[in-house]
Amino acid sequence: MAVPDSAPDSEPAEGVVPRYLRVAAALRDDLVRHALAPGSRLPSERSLAQRYHVNRQTVRSALQLLREEGLVVTDRRGTFAAHEPSHGEAPRPGPPPAPAAARPVFPGGPRAADALVRASLGWEPPPSALAPRLHLAPGEPTLVHRHRVLAPRGPELQRAVSWFSRAALEEIPQLARYRRARYGVRQPDLRLLYHWMHQAGLRATHRESVRVPSGPAEAAGGTARLSVHRVVSDQHGHVLEVTDIDFSAREAAWTYEYSL
Repeated sequence: MAVPDSAPDSEPAEGVVPRYLRVAAALRDDLVRHALAPGSRLPSERSLAQRYHVNRQTVRSALQLLREEGLVVTDRRGTFAAHEPSHGEAPRPGPPPAPAAARPVFPGGPRAADALVRASLGWEPPPSALAPRLHLAPGEPTLVHRHRVLAPRGPELQRAVSWFSRAALEEIPQLARYRRARYGVRQPDLRLLYHWMHQAGLRATHRESVRVPSGPAEAAGGTARLSVHRVVSDQHGHVLEVTDIDFSAREAAWTYEYSL
């Protein structure tokens, strides 16, 4: 997959995924499909930069993200696909990632992940009624993810807002690193959130309710809409995430995927 080059620290246009996230996504797909075998050495930064038509700093940013996800490890010899021993090293703890086809995708499933997405991360207090469920004091800020899915011609198909609890930020390293992003992150890549929970040793339970909102239809042309309220908790009953999703009943499908 070719990715056009630009300075790694330039601001992407609204609705455009930053280049380092697209490089990371391409490499992640190779890793979870074992196109890059566990324990094998990844191509050099120079080779990856040439492959994806980006500069080396963009490649470094992508590899850093994959290191934080535990998908690759780097030492003085280079960068290697993780999860199996290589060169006489002890096995790394934890199971390998689930195949891409079986892995739930945050926040709205595979179809939403492949569409035109506009997303952001912020740091703000949740609604007062929600704060106790997230184990937050009144007015205490936390990480919030806002996500919109647009059709090719622009109409909104789906929108979602997710609030993360104190426990989620303490237990999931890939979320905790966003504590530094107090002023917001545009186009964050949280598609592997549920895989990150699994990596952290959390057995997530999803409880979801679906309803038809009352009042006039909001979509253009009078299309009916559905809403989903999701609460994700760990094996101890601690809430990790609360998400509200609203989508067009005519244009979007809702698929439930669970690992038991």
